[in-house]
Order: sequence, then C-alpha cells, then structure tokens
Amino acid sequence: MKPLISVIIPAYNEQDLIAQCLDSITKQTYKPLEVIVVDDGSNDKTLQIAKGFKVKILTQNHKGPGVARNLAASIANGEILVFVDSDMTFEKDFIADLVAPILKKESIGTFSKNEMNSNADNTWSACWNINRNLPPDRLIPLDYPQKAPVFRAILKAEFEKVGGFEVSGQYTDDWSLSRKLKVESTLAERAKYYHKNPSSISEIFKQARWIGKNEFIVGSLVRKIKSLIFYSLPVSLAIGVYKAAKRKNPSFIIFKVIYDFAVFISVVMSFFKEDKAK
Repeated sequence: MKPLISVIIPAYNEQDLIAQCLDSITKQTYKPLEVIVVDDGSNDKTLQIAKGFKVKILTQNHKGPGVARNLAASIANGEILVFVDSDMTFEKDFIADLVAPILKKESIGTFSKNEMNSNADNTWSACWNINRNLPPDRLIPLDYPQKAPVFRAILKAEFEKVGGFEVSGQYTDDWSLSRKLKVESTLAERAKYYHKNPSSISEIFKQARWIGKNEFIVGSLVRKIKSLIFYSLPVSLAIGVYKAAKRKNPSFIIFKVIYDFAVFISVVMSFFKEDKAK
C-alpha cells in the first residue's frame, strides 16, 4: 500500500487563485492524499473559497508561510510532506512524480525545476522573467543544478528531526530545512507545475517589497549598503534601459524602476526592524 502524503498549502489573500490550485491538487492521480490549507489571516474570500473543497483547513493570524507550514505539519498524518503555494497549479501526475525518488529510497526529499510560467503572455509577467534572465515560459532555468536548497517534498520524520522551518517570515524561509539538515533536495525530473508571476504594477511592488526583506539583500550592514546602491534609481534606470532595448520590451523600464524602488524601500525599512512577513 502506498503511504499517505500530506500536501500543505499556506494561503494569504489568494481569492483569485486558490480555487484553481485546490481543484488541481485534489485531482492528482496519486492516492492516498491529505490536503491541508492554512489561511494566514486573509482579509478577502480565500477562506470561504477553500471551504468549498474537501480539504482540511486551519487558520492563524497573519504570521507568514513558514509559521503556516509548521502549523499544518504538526497535524499532518502523511509519511511524506509536500509544500506548495496557493497560486500554483499542477499536472495530474505532479505528486506521483515528485515523491517517486523518496518512495524508491533514493532521497529524503525532492524538488522540481519544471516550474512553468502560467501567465507568460502578460506584459508584467514577461518583464519579471526578463529581470531574472529567464526564458518566457520557465521560472527555473533548464541548466539549474540537480540539487537545491528548497524541499518541495520531504519525509515527515526528517522534517520533524530539525523542528521544521525557521519562521522569520523571510522570502528564504523555505531554505531553512536544508540548512538545518545539512543536505539538499534532489531532482524529481518529471514533476511539472505552474506558477503565476506578478501580473500588475501593484503585485510587482508587493512581491518585490517581500523579496527585498530577504537575508541576501539585508542580512548584514555591508549587504544593506550594497543593496542601497544597486537598487538606487540611477542604477535601476541604466539596467532598465539596457535590458528593455536588448529584449525589445519598453515596459521593462517601468517594471525595473517599480521593482527596484520596492526593494530599496525594504532595505531602508530594515534599519527600523520592519516585520519580515509578506
């Protein structure tokens, strides 16, 4: 008999996308499957929409995805934990393909680099990929290494061994399992899923503000100073104009200024100990 797998989904103000995510994950070919949604203090209709699906639902005040994932893991019954986001959708064999190396005892946990851009035709989504030097349809490059610091799936026993995720609220919280276990996840080659890039100026600003709080940008005084320079308006404009011309996308200039300005604000606010949760 195949082991039970618990799929954990933190959700914060995702009323426009949560239904697609849950419809996709509950139709997986792998069984048995337990789906746990943690509403992270949403103030829209996320919770109400989630209640329309046959999933377990937990709620908490807004504390960030790390806390939400740990909460769900504490009541999960599965032998394997799978962590996905509420704005993702999945091929029907995603779970089966993702956990295959774990079931074969080849790995304690896996990731997939078949993360596809589900709104590649959107102008701002295209700009997001230009900013990350990615092709239009992918969110992880094909030449990405065979191992990664993020676990998309992991044995629950290994997760519990290190006490779960760190809960600083940072963009890189999901790297903390790898750091604590001192091992990286291995590639599940066929697991394929879709993720939506920010598709409006407001979404870009919000996401960039969160990214700007991560340790690689504000982790030390030296990094903060370097970031203030790198994300300053003159540098932002120079890069924006260059890449806009190179990729023949004038909208990238606007994107770059907005994105970098949001990160710049996060760097400034880090001196005032701003909350790092999204």
